[in-house]
Amino acid sequence: MVNGLTIGQAAAFVGVTVKTVRHYHRLGLVAEPDRDASGYRRYRSGELFRLVQVRTLAAAGVPLAETVDLLDADAETFAVTLESVHHRLTERIEELTARRDRLHRLDHGDRALLPDRACAVLERLAELGFGPDYVSVQREALVLSRALVPEIFDIFLTQLERSLDDPESVELTKRGWEARSWDPDDPRIEELAAAMTDKLLADRALLAMPTEFRNQSDAASRYALVNQHREDESASVVRLNRLVEANLREAGIAVPGQ
Repeated sequence: MVNGLTIGQAAAFVGVTVKTVRHYHRLGLVAEPDRDASGYRRYRSGELFRLVQVRTLAAAGVPLAETVDLLDADAETFAVTLESVHHRLTERIEELTARRDRLHRLDHGDRALLPDRACAVLERLAELGFGPDYVSVQREALVLSRALVPEIFDIFLTQLERSLDDPESVELTKRGWEARSWDPDDPRIEELAAAMTDKLLADRALLAMPTEFRNQSDAASRYALVNQHREDESASVVRLNRLVEANLREAGIAVPGQ
């Protein structure tokens, strides 16, 4: 009567290859069973259970070098180690989920680079009648802001959201976009800068930048890269932005220097 499984049958039962079982034997993870009268090693319930344990721990990410000590440890040590493995697996699951979500966002345009909240702002711009060119520039500005000045990205989004809920702000923004075609010395630029400044100062809390951001040595240069985005396309926009910044500083707002 045959009592036990061959190495091939045991490997298939556990879900590994014969080569893997032999590797476990070489590492001392599983003792080799005795040979029967026919010269075959027969795996009985004890060896099979040990193989299942080793296979399960290996699949969970426990290094094989740690498995022997773990399996031979007392119940308390075993429980603590399993909790650590559980924590590592949870982190791995979260990482893989994040990767899956990023891949999913690649099929959804702006969402590959921006959070849903920022995408909603871009959709709102289109609904309010801003043209594709303006929306495209704002998309680039949001991406740059998120990449270069993440410390104030949420502040930037909140400012945009509130301005889009204010018809006067929307009108001022549209005039600012139209100003691209104005002469840099056009007196309307100073008038527009003053109006924009007044609107911004109406809610000073939104203009406050985190102290930790202001204290970073590269804060001004990173801020400038975002704030000066596309300025080279219009000298009038450069003048408009500089006037607004100067007005804000004069009013006591800490705008990062150029």
